[in-house]
Amino acid sequence: MKARTTDIEKAAGVLRAGGLVAFPTETVYGLGANAEDSAAVARVFQVKGRPPSHPLIVHLGGADHLGDWVEDVPATACLLAERFWPGPLTLVLRRGRRVPLEATGGLETVAVRVPDHPVALALLAAFGGGVAAPSANRFGSVSPTTANHVRAELGDAVDFVLDGGPCQVGVESTIVDATGEIPSVLRPGGVTREDLEAVLGCPLAVHSTSRVRVPGQHPSHYAPCARVVLVEPEKVVAEAELAQELGHQVGVFLPPSFADAPVKVHAVVAVPGSMAAYARGLYGFLRELDQRGCDLIVASLPVEEGLGLAIANRLRRAAGPRPSAAQPTTSRRPTRG
Repeated sequence: MKARTTDIEKAAGVLRAGGLVAFPTETVYGLGANAEDSAAVARVFQVKGRPPSHPLIVHLGGADHLGDWVEDVPATACLLAERFWPGPLTLVLRRGRRVPLEATGGLETVAVRVPDHPVALALLAAFGGGVAAPSANRFGSVSPTTANHVRAELGDAVDFVLDGGPCQVGVESTIVDATGEIPSVLRPGGVTREDLEAVLGCPLAVHSTSRVRVPGQHPSHYAPCARVVLVEPEKVVAEAELAQELGHQVGVFLPPSFADAPVKVHAVVAVPGSMAAYARGLYGFLRELDQRGCDLIVASLPVEEGLGLAIANRLRRAAGPRPSAAQPTTSRRPTRG
């Protein structure tokens, strides 16, 4: 879907006036503000209910703008930007003076990327600056991959929603810490670790926590209203049916190897065999099971290679530190901070 030029100009005007714009990227929809406007950035945190210590990602119109927003650009960062931008890769670098501390969670590092979406790039070109944006949803909940997801969750709290159709990657960008001598992955995402290692010529560590705070490292994140429970693939059907017998309204992510298995639960999502298709549909699947009234989702982790690593990361965060499927819950719709 191609947004109209008038809509892009209107969205750019909203950003200039200190407003908030939800806009599409190839990963998920972002909730954007002028990255240099501290008051507008603060409003992003307010609308999301996001802790002010959690940094935002500054979206740029091209790799040639990078030097305007960071203190220095190491050779590794240049190499990764040249290969993967525009694209679902975020680089953490030393903050330049142009970036207010409100956008970095008070850190002296800043997360930056160039999105690979024609509407996002058109908006950035029309606006002429950087746009600080997390995903356009309440903090901790499922990320939006369509404009309707944004409207349903944030409503009038967003000044303008720029509709660019469904997101094609479906999970957030990979975040790489490029501040040290050896880069590391702080969040798996749309660029695989294997692709990064092929370019850099060295293995990369993947950290679930790090000295640098980045989006997506909260213990419970990307979570639907239903409780998510993770089990071994061969136990998915048995665990789901047991939970249903115990009184839950169960939704199940059925692995491809069990595609033809009859499952006596409230709702079934057949997981695609392609990891790209699974990533693209993941958040929509979680939202669907919420909408169908499930209070428990039983799923298994994919093989953690390629995009499977990012999917597994999101499912682990969605599950969070919660009890097993057989234990009852006290609330069908738990609250989130």
